[in-house]
Amino acid sequence: MGEIVGAGLLAHVPTIVLPENTRLELNDGKEITLVTGLRRLRQDVFERDDYDTVVVLDSHWATTVEFVVTAQDRRAGLFTSEELPRGMCRMPYDFPGDPELAHSIAAFADRHGTWITPIDDAYLPVYYATTNLWTYLGQGLPDKRWVTIGVCQTGDMEDHLRLGRALADGIAATPGRRVLLIASGALSHTFWPLRELRDHEASDPVHIFTPEARAADEERIAWFKEGRHDRVLDTMDEFWTYKPEAKFFHYLMMAGALGERACTAKGRQYGEYENSVGTGQVLLWFDRPADGWTGTGLPTPSTPHSHV
Repeated sequence: MGEIVGAGLLAHVPTIVLPENTRLELNDGKEITLVTGLRRLRQDVFERDDYDTVVVLDSHWATTVEFVVTAQDRRAGLFTSEELPRGMCRMPYDFPGDPELAHSIAAFADRHGTWITPIDDAYLPVYYATTNLWTYLGQGLPDKRWVTIGVCQTGDMEDHLRLGRALADGIAATPGRRVLLIASGALSHTFWPLRELRDHEASDPVHIFTPEARAADEERIAWFKEGRHDRVLDTMDEFWTYKPEAKFFHYLMMAGALGERACTAKGRQYGEYENSVGTGQVLLWFDRPADGWTGTGLPTPSTPHSHV
């Protein structure tokens, strides 16, 4: 039986892969703590030998008629971002995939009333919400497998929770698989307008787009640290007011896999809560509690849903 052994809500902003001198220039001569935080997270978690696959829930990859999970044996190439090619240009990536796990996840779509397709096309695009984090957390660890699942732009909160439930079941049905989940994306996510943007590139959260968005982010960070996933889920209508990245679907998929409102895992923060041109960024990691993700010692609950 496979299991989820850790999970994280992790920022992937382009700044982290800029040259160090450029990062310092943008940040008043100081290193951004997302960089130092990712380096510590790698040492604490990703260099351990107690997992074999990472599943990235990618807020930049938006599908339309179904969820898609990558099923290649290996993904390798050079990545240039269509969004910021000056800063993310011909970045190499090379990692094994996990087709067995991908197909296992897809096999539970019907049980949870959703649609999941595994795709092994070598030309399937990759996005920096995956590659930027792999650069810090996976590069140089050639035996660790990486799989990506995109958000579905026609889906809602329930659809993404269903994906998470299928993900948990697919992992559990894959013998011996030990998996880390990464919800790759931001908190509040409103950019400064272009003519103002360059005045707000430093990481200090004073540059978050509004004080209200900052307060909403910080409230949720506090809840995550307390293990109050129920509070986060129960106030999604309020949080959507501050336009979280991808409607926070990356987190909702992860929550669906960890037991949703019953999840009691407490997050530990790496680095500071930081700004990126108006958006709220954080690195939070959740280890699997000794008594299980839901505090029961039992596998994550799996509730099937029929198609509606």
